[in-house]
Amino acid sequence: MLTCEHIAEAQNQPPRTPEGCEECLSVGMRWVHLRECLSCGHVGCCDSSPGKHATAHYKESGHPVVASFEPGEDWRWCYVDNVIG
Repeated sequence: MLTCEHIAEAQNQPPRTPEGCEECLSVGMRWVHLRECLSCGHVGCCDSSPGKHATAHYKESGHPVVASFEPGEDWRWCYVDNVIG
């Protein structure tokens, strides 16, 4: 796997909404998979979900790295470098 400085420097943060996507929960939407921002702990839904809230959070905040928030998955994605690590 390739890596980048953003992934290498990313720190785990406590999830802000451990029960699911922050925005979907607030409006009653459903999600497919969850991603957690490693800069602030925002939990958002993936791009296969109708809301695409994880990517929207990146575009609004500039926070570069998310991690899968799915049980049994252990990977990170850098939006800046388009690299999984």
